[in-house]
Amino acid sequence: MNGQQQLDLFETAETRSLLDKLLSDSRLYKKSKHYKELLDFVVRMRNFAPFNAMLLEVQKPGLSHAASAKDWQERFGRYPKEGARPLLIMWPFGPVALVYDVLDTDGPGPAPSVFTATGAIDDERMASFPPLLAKVRIDWHWMDQGDYCAGSIRIVERREDCSNSYRMNVNKNHSTPVQFSTLTHELGHLLMGHLGADTKLKIQDRSWLTKEIRELEAESVSYIVCSRNGIEPRAEVYLNGYVTEKTEVDDIDVYGIMTAAGKIESMLKIAATTRFERPPATRR
Repeated sequence: MNGQQQLDLFETAETRSLLDKLLSDSRLYKKSKHYKELLDFVVRMRNFAPFNAMLLEVQKPGLSHAASAKDWQERFGRYPKEGARPLLIMWPFGPVALVYDVLDTDGPGPAPSVFTATGAIDDERMASFPPLLAKVRIDWHWMDQGDYCAGSIRIVERREDCSNSYRMNVNKNHSTPVQFSTLTHELGHLLMGHLGADTKLKIQDRSWLTKEIRELEAESVSYIVCSRNGIEPRAEVYLNGYVTEKTEVDDIDVYGIMTAAGKIESMLKIAATTRFERPPATRR
Protein backbone atom coordinates (compact mmCIF):
# COMPACT_ATOMS: atom_id res chain seq x y z
CA MET A 1 0.00 0.00 0.00
CA ASN A 2 1.51 3.33 -0.96
CA GLY A 3 1.22 6.43 1.16
CA GLN A 4 -1.67 8.02 -0.72
CA GLN A 5 -3.69 4.79 -0.69
CA GLN A 6 -3.21 4.58 3.05
CA LEU A 7 -4.41 8.16 3.54
CA ASP A 8 -7.42 7.68 1.25
CA LEU A 9 -8.38 4.42 2.95
CA PHE A 10 -8.61 5.86 6.45
CA GLU A 11 -10.26 9.13 5.42
CA THR A 12 -13.60 7.70 4.30
CA ALA A 13 -16.75 8.61 6.18
CA GLU A 14 -17.64 4.91 6.36
CA THR A 15 -14.38 4.03 8.08
CA ARG A 16 -14.72 6.90 10.52
CA SER A 17 -18.31 5.95 11.33
CA LEU A 18 -17.38 2.30 11.83
CA LEU A 19 -14.59 3.01 14.28
CA ASP A 20 -16.48 5.72 16.15
CA LYS A 21 -19.34 3.27 16.72
CA LEU A 22 -16.94 0.53 17.76
CA LEU A 23 -15.25 2.73 20.35
CA SER A 24 -18.52 4.21 21.57
CA ASP A 25 -20.38 0.89 21.93
CA SER A 26 -17.50 -1.00 23.50
CA ARG A 27 -16.25 1.82 25.74
CA LEU A 28 -12.74 0.79 24.77
CA TYR A 29 -9.79 2.97 25.79
CA LYS A 30 -11.72 5.29 28.06
CA LYS A 31 -9.51 4.59 31.03
CA SER A 32 -6.16 6.29 30.75
CA LYS A 33 -4.25 3.08 31.57
CA HIS A 34 -5.88 1.26 28.66
CA TYR A 35 -5.30 4.20 26.36
CA LYS A 36 -1.57 4.23 27.09
CA GLU A 37 -1.46 0.45 26.52
CA LEU A 38 -3.09 1.02 23.12
CA LEU A 39 -0.45 3.58 22.15
CA ASP A 40 2.33 1.20 23.18
CA PHE A 41 0.78 -1.60 21.14
CA VAL A 42 0.59 0.63 18.05
CA VAL A 43 4.25 1.48 18.57
CA ARG A 44 5.23 -2.20 18.67
CA MET A 45 3.27 -3.09 15.52
CA ARG A 46 5.59 -1.03 13.33
CA ASN A 47 4.85 -3.00 10.17
CA PHE A 48 1.21 -1.82 10.14
CA ALA A 49 -0.29 1.62 9.76
CA PRO A 50 -1.32 2.95 13.20
CA PHE A 51 -5.01 2.63 12.34
CA ASN A 52 -4.62 -1.04 11.36
CA ALA A 53 -2.51 -1.72 14.42
CA MET A 54 -5.39 -0.47 16.54
CA LEU A 55 -7.83 -2.77 14.71
CA LEU A 56 -5.56 -5.71 15.53
CA GLU A 57 -5.43 -4.78 19.21
CA VAL A 58 -9.22 -4.53 19.30
CA GLN A 59 -9.58 -8.02 17.82
CA LYS A 60 -6.86 -9.76 19.83
CA PRO A 61 -5.54 -7.89 22.88
CA GLY A 62 -2.04 -8.95 23.87
CA LEU A 63 -1.03 -9.83 20.32
CA SER A 64 2.76 -9.80 19.99
CA HIS A 65 3.37 -10.01 16.23
CA ALA A 66 1.21 -10.35 13.13
CA ALA A 67 1.81 -10.45 9.38
CA SER A 68 0.15 -11.52 6.16
CA ALA A 69 0.59 -15.08 4.89
CA LYS A 70 2.86 -13.67 2.19
CA ASP A 71 5.02 -11.88 4.76
CA TRP A 72 5.27 -14.93 6.98
CA GLN A 73 6.39 -17.07 4.04
CA GLU A 74 8.82 -14.67 2.35
CA ARG A 75 10.41 -12.99 5.37
CA PHE A 76 10.27 -15.66 8.05
CA GLY A 77 9.81 -19.03 6.34
CA ARG A 78 6.58 -19.68 8.22
CA TYR A 79 2.99 -20.46 7.24
CA PRO A 80 -0.43 -20.06 8.88
CA LYS A 81 -1.46 -23.25 10.65
CA GLU A 82 -4.37 -25.24 9.26
CA GLY A 83 -7.56 -23.78 10.65
CA ALA A 84 -5.80 -20.65 11.95
CA ARG A 85 -8.23 -17.81 12.55
CA PRO A 86 -7.20 -14.70 10.58
CA LEU A 87 -7.46 -11.14 11.79
CA LEU A 88 -8.87 -8.36 9.61
CA ILE A 89 -7.29 -5.05 8.66
CA MET A 90 -8.33 -2.42 6.13
CA TRP A 91 -6.83 -2.74 2.65
CA PRO A 92 -7.71 -0.79 -0.52
CA PHE A 93 -7.91 -3.86 -2.77
CA GLY A 94 -10.01 -5.94 -0.37
CA PRO A 95 -11.56 -3.91 1.13
CA VAL A 96 -10.04 -5.99 3.94
CA ALA A 97 -6.89 -8.10 4.21
CA LEU A 98 -6.09 -11.09 6.40
CA VAL A 99 -3.17 -11.31 8.81
CA TYR A 100 -2.13 -13.97 11.30
CA ASP A 101 -0.84 -13.96 14.86
CA VAL A 102 2.65 -15.43 15.21
CA LEU A 103 1.14 -18.07 17.52
CA ASP A 104 -1.00 -19.24 14.61
CA THR A 105 1.98 -19.91 12.32
CA ASP A 106 4.36 -22.80 11.93
CA GLY A 107 7.37 -23.64 9.78
CA PRO A 108 11.13 -24.08 9.75
CA GLY A 109 11.84 -20.37 10.08
CA PRO A 110 12.33 -18.85 13.54
CA ALA A 111 9.53 -16.76 15.00
CA PRO A 112 10.58 -13.10 15.10
CA SER A 113 11.44 -11.64 18.47
CA VAL A 114 10.65 -8.11 17.25
CA PHE A 115 9.58 -6.32 14.13
CA THR A 116 12.38 -3.82 13.91
CA ALA A 117 11.78 -0.17 13.19
CA THR A 118 13.31 0.87 9.89
CA GLY A 119 15.11 4.06 8.99
CA ALA A 120 16.29 5.75 12.15
CA ILE A 121 16.06 9.52 11.86
CA ASP A 122 19.43 11.24 11.37
CA ASP A 123 20.55 14.60 10.00
CA GLU A 124 20.34 13.41 6.42
CA ARG A 125 16.80 12.13 6.93
CA MET A 126 15.78 15.37 8.62
CA ALA A 127 17.10 17.31 5.62
CA SER A 128 14.71 15.38 3.37
CA PHE A 129 11.60 16.53 5.23
CA PRO A 130 11.32 20.24 4.24
CA PRO A 131 10.83 19.49 0.50
CA LEU A 132 8.23 16.85 1.35
CA LEU A 133 6.30 19.24 3.58
CA ALA A 134 6.47 21.94 0.91
CA LYS A 135 4.24 19.69 -1.22
CA VAL A 136 1.45 20.18 1.31
CA ARG A 137 2.02 23.94 1.65
CA ILE A 138 4.13 23.81 4.83
CA ASP A 139 7.17 26.08 4.65
CA TRP A 140 10.07 24.95 6.85
CA HIS A 141 12.01 27.55 8.86
CA TRP A 142 15.04 26.85 11.06
CA MET A 143 15.06 28.99 14.21
CA ASP A 144 18.16 30.09 16.13
CA GLN A 145 16.67 29.95 19.63
CA GLY A 146 17.49 28.86 23.16
CA ASP A 147 16.75 25.44 24.56
CA TYR A 148 13.29 26.26 25.90
CA CYS A 149 11.94 27.13 22.44
CA ALA A 150 11.49 23.91 20.45
CA GLY A 151 9.28 25.03 17.59
CA SER A 152 5.79 25.80 16.40
CA ILE A 153 3.46 25.74 13.43
CA ARG A 154 1.13 28.52 12.33
CA ILE A 155 -1.06 29.54 9.42
CA VAL A 156 0.55 32.17 7.19
CA GLU A 157 -2.25 32.36 4.63
CA ARG A 158 -5.85 31.39 5.30
CA ARG A 159 -7.85 31.01 2.09
CA GLU A 160 -11.62 31.11 1.75
CA ASP A 161 -11.67 27.48 0.61
CA CYS A 162 -9.66 26.49 3.74
CA SER A 163 -6.66 25.32 1.70
CA ASN A 164 -4.22 27.12 3.96
CA SER A 165 -0.45 27.69 3.87
CA TYR A 166 1.67 27.08 6.96
CA ARG A 167 5.04 27.84 8.48
CA MET A 168 6.88 25.17 10.46
CA ASN A 169 9.48 26.52 12.91
CA VAL A 170 12.11 24.11 14.28
CA ASN A 171 15.02 25.00 16.57
CA LYS A 172 18.26 24.34 14.68
CA ASN A 173 20.22 24.17 17.94
CA HIS A 174 18.42 21.10 19.20
CA SER A 175 19.54 17.53 18.60
CA THR A 176 18.02 15.58 15.72
CA PRO A 177 15.78 13.46 18.00
CA VAL A 178 14.37 16.59 19.64
CA GLN A 179 13.85 18.23 16.26
CA PHE A 180 11.97 15.18 15.00
CA SER A 181 9.87 15.10 18.16
CA THR A 182 9.06 18.78 17.67
CA LEU A 183 8.16 18.21 14.03
CA THR A 184 5.77 15.35 14.79
CA HIS A 185 4.18 17.22 17.68
CA GLU A 186 3.47 20.31 15.56
CA LEU A 187 2.18 18.22 12.65
CA GLY A 188 -0.04 16.48 15.20
CA HIS A 189 -1.59 19.85 16.09
CA LEU A 190 -2.19 20.59 12.42
CA LEU A 191 -3.65 17.22 11.45
CA MET A 192 -5.86 16.99 14.54
CA GLY A 193 -7.57 20.24 13.52
CA HIS A 194 -6.18 22.36 16.34
CA LEU A 195 -5.30 25.16 13.89
CA GLY A 196 -8.67 24.96 12.17
CA ALA A 197 -10.06 23.34 9.03
CA ASP A 198 -8.14 22.56 5.86
CA THR A 199 -10.09 21.06 2.98
CA LYS A 200 -7.02 20.05 0.97
CA LEU A 201 -5.62 18.04 3.88
CA LYS A 202 -9.09 16.81 4.88
CA ILE A 203 -8.85 18.37 8.33
CA GLN A 204 -11.92 19.37 10.33
CA ASP A 205 -11.93 22.37 12.66
CA ARG A 206 -11.28 21.29 16.24
CA SER A 207 -9.66 24.51 17.41
CA TRP A 208 -12.33 24.85 20.10
CA LEU A 209 -10.78 22.10 22.24
CA THR A 210 -9.15 22.97 25.55
CA LYS A 211 -5.39 23.46 25.59
CA GLU A 212 -4.98 20.33 27.72
CA ILE A 213 -6.78 18.10 25.21
CA ARG A 214 -4.98 19.68 22.24
CA GLU A 215 -1.63 19.03 23.88
CA LEU A 216 -2.53 15.46 24.83
CA GLU A 217 -3.62 14.66 21.28
CA ALA A 218 -0.53 16.20 19.69
CA GLU A 219 1.77 14.43 22.17
CA SER A 220 0.01 11.14 21.50
CA VAL A 221 0.62 11.52 17.78
CA SER A 222 4.25 12.42 18.41
CA TYR A 223 4.71 9.48 20.78
CA ILE A 224 3.45 7.01 18.17
CA VAL A 225 5.50 8.33 15.25
CA CYS A 226 8.72 8.87 17.22
CA SER A 227 8.62 5.54 19.02
CA ARG A 228 7.86 3.63 15.83
CA ASN A 229 10.95 5.22 14.26
CA GLY A 230 13.48 4.50 16.95
CA ILE A 231 13.36 7.86 18.73
CA GLU A 232 12.56 8.25 22.40
CA PRO A 233 10.05 11.09 22.33
CA ARG A 234 9.64 13.88 24.81
CA ALA A 235 5.97 12.86 24.85
CA GLU A 236 6.79 9.94 27.16
CA VAL A 237 7.03 12.15 30.24
CA TYR A 238 3.85 14.09 29.46
CA LEU A 239 1.80 10.99 28.67
CA ASN A 240 2.94 9.13 31.75
CA GLY A 241 2.05 12.13 33.89
CA TYR A 242 -1.35 12.41 32.28
CA VAL A 243 -2.31 8.76 32.64
CA THR A 244 -1.24 8.86 36.29
CA GLU A 245 -3.26 11.94 37.17
CA LYS A 246 -6.31 11.44 34.94
CA THR A 247 -8.79 8.58 34.97
CA GLU A 248 -10.79 9.33 31.83
CA VAL A 249 -9.78 10.24 28.29
CA ASP A 250 -13.28 10.65 26.85
CA ASP A 251 -12.55 13.92 25.09
CA ILE A 252 -9.67 12.79 22.89
CA ASP A 253 -10.18 11.55 19.34
CA VAL A 254 -8.54 8.09 19.23
CA TYR A 255 -9.46 7.59 15.59
CA GLY A 256 -7.98 10.96 14.66
CA ILE A 257 -4.75 10.26 16.53
CA MET A 258 -4.20 6.98 14.69
CA THR A 259 -4.93 8.45 11.28
CA ALA A 260 -2.82 11.55 11.98
CA ALA A 261 0.16 9.37 12.92
CA GLY A 262 -0.31 7.42 9.70
CA LYS A 263 -0.53 10.63 7.68
CA ILE A 264 2.74 11.90 9.14
CA GLU A 265 4.53 8.66 8.32
CA SER A 266 3.22 8.89 4.75
CA MET A 267 4.02 12.60 4.38
CA LEU A 268 7.59 12.06 5.55
CA LYS A 269 7.95 8.78 3.62
CA ILE A 270 8.85 6.78 6.72
CA ALA A 271 5.87 4.42 6.67
CA ALA A 272 6.64 0.72 7.01
CA THR A 273 4.70 -1.76 4.92
CA THR A 274 3.54 -5.35 5.12
CA ARG A 275 3.52 -7.43 1.93
CA PHE A 276 0.15 -8.65 0.71
CA GLU A 277 -1.08 -10.57 -2.28
CA ARG A 278 -3.57 -8.65 -4.37
CA PRO A 279 -6.93 -10.46 -4.21
CA PRO A 280 -7.94 -12.08 -7.52
CA ALA A 281 -10.28 -10.04 -9.69
CA THR A 282 -13.90 -11.07 -9.42
CA ARG A 283 -16.08 -11.42 -12.48
CA ARG A 284 -19.28 -9.47 -12.65
